[in-house]
Amino acid sequence: MTEQPILRVRGVSKSYGRRIGCADVDLDVYAGEVVAVVGESGSGKTTLLNCLGGNLEPDAGSIAYRFTGDDWQEFLTLSESRRRLLMRTELGFVRQNPRDGLRLRVTAGANVGERLMAVGARHYGRIREAAVEWLERVEIDAGRIDDFPLAFSGGMQQRLQIARNLVSGPKLVYMDEPTGGLDVSVQARLLDLLRRLADDLGLAAVIVTHDLGVARLLAERMMVMRGGRVVESGLTDQLLDDPQHPYTQLLAASVLTP
Repeated sequence: MTEQPILRVRGVSKSYGRRIGCADVDLDVYAGEVVAVVGESGSGKTTLLNCLGGNLEPDAGSIAYRFTGDDWQEFLTLSESRRRLLMRTELGFVRQNPRDGLRLRVTAGANVGERLMAVGARHYGRIREAAVEWLERVEIDAGRIDDFPLAFSGGMQQRLQIARNLVSGPKLVYMDEPTGGLDVSVQARLLDLLRRLADDLGLAAVIVTHDLGVARLLAERMMVMRGGRVVESGLTDQLLDDPQHPYTQLLAASVLTP
């Protein structure tokens, strides 16, 4: 990891009327680091992720990125066009339901190629070559490049969504329950893929999950949320092997169910 974070979050809060989504959350993420945000349903982890990824506007707090140079970019004060550019270039967002993160009416190759075109690629042959390379990288038969996502299984759709997000080389990727709703055997293959990609690319990621096994496998650090607030954070193995907060102890003991 570098000495300076690439993401700095301070005091991010979001409410839905009287219900707290997340409250006063601080977080730093460093280049090449995977951070897991865990908690039961309703803990605020997905609300936090959507605030960080630009899908929700927080009520308070700051979200700043520094990918190159010394200047921080305050995400919430950027223009809408600058935010969209940042999301297309330096950031990615993998959704729990892959159909929400794919264009279902275009082919697998076009789903991957569109992301390259968004960052300036124009040569059709090179775009298609990159799409083939990434389909193979996420274990999708390159012969299916012209198939539509709806012809794929759920696990293949999720791998396609990952390829679509990573093909342009983002510095930071947000992932919302990336293995949710998949069969156990498919989950295992996807987790192995994510671990290899994170290692190979030096990828930084924030992963929301209710599955502590996913957190242990993928994340160096972990943040535990309950009722919209962070109750404990630290190294993943340390938190899971020696949790200090009673809620984390319950999670680690598998008392709470997703």
